[in-house]
Amino acid sequence: MTSSDSDSEDTLPAGFTRREAHVNGTTLSYLTGGEGPPLVLLHGWPQTALAWRHVLTPLARLGFTVLAPDLRGLGRSARATSGYDKDTQADDLRALLESLRLRRDDVRLVGHDIGGMVAFAYARRFPDTVERLVLAELAVPGLGLEQAMDVARGGRWHFGLFMTPQVPELLLSGHEHAFFTWWFAHLAGAPDAIGEADVTAVTHAYSGTESLRCGFAHYRTLLVDGQVNRTWYESGGRLAMPVLAIGGELGAGTRLADAVRPAVPGVTAAVVPRTGHFLAEESPAEFLGLLSPFLSDTGKPQKESLP
Repeated sequence: MTSSDSDSEDTLPAGFTRREAHVNGTTLSYLTGGEGPPLVLLHGWPQTALAWRHVLTPLARLGFTVLAPDLRGLGRSARATSGYDKDTQADDLRALLESLRLRRDDVRLVGHDIGGMVAFAYARRFPDTVERLVLAELAVPGLGLEQAMDVARGGRWHFGLFMTPQVPELLLSGHEHAFFTWWFAHLAGAPDAIGEADVTAVTHAYSGTESLRCGFAHYRTLLVDGQVNRTWYESGGRLAMPVLAIGGELGAGTRLADAVRPAVPGVTAAVVPRTGHFLAEESPAEFLGLLSPFLSDTGKPQKESLP
């Protein structure tokens, strides 16, 4: 576990450093800062841990050891050849906490987009260790994602393309910046909500066939991820810890909470006004206003007992 010299001090939020951990057969790069019980932030696609940069320092000041890893294969993490199913990535996170000798029975998770799918898998697999769970702007495999990706019924087109082996790499390689400029403009609440510098940083992180392959590998396991979650749910699985489901008013809204409620009876819905898909970057103050009381145990009751 070593500090990286590839980030200059002025590119990281105050009090945060970048480190590496060799865990679960791969190498994860992560940002860390603060002291206290672990708070893990899991980013989405096409992003890296720096998607959380506006909220890292305020969350650390709440009294947490904040960890924001680059997900398997993304950002500065190793370009893994496999292991992109969400259960394996939950194991990545478990192994990261173990390597840092942090408490594993008092974990708070915040997951956005693909990172939310990993967070859900972690909470499902290790429910007694998760104190609070926040899901932001996603559809959970097996609990709403299949409807969201059904193009014939108005679902989003990109899932099928990204899940197809080799094709999206062939189409996007060499055109990454143009595509990501379009992507952020269409999913954000306003076309210019994500600035050129941020688009350029994402382009750098995802450029080239191998980096693109790793990004799309997160999509290529979604049918398996959904089957795992559905099997768990159909066999009586439920999440009992407090769960906050956040959507942007111009994004998922309350659809996420509505979709997961059968498996998460105590879920609380929240909406960030005038915001699209990228909550932590478009509206960090409003996003923090929802996260802070919930993560600090002042926003919801304690874990419920489920029958």
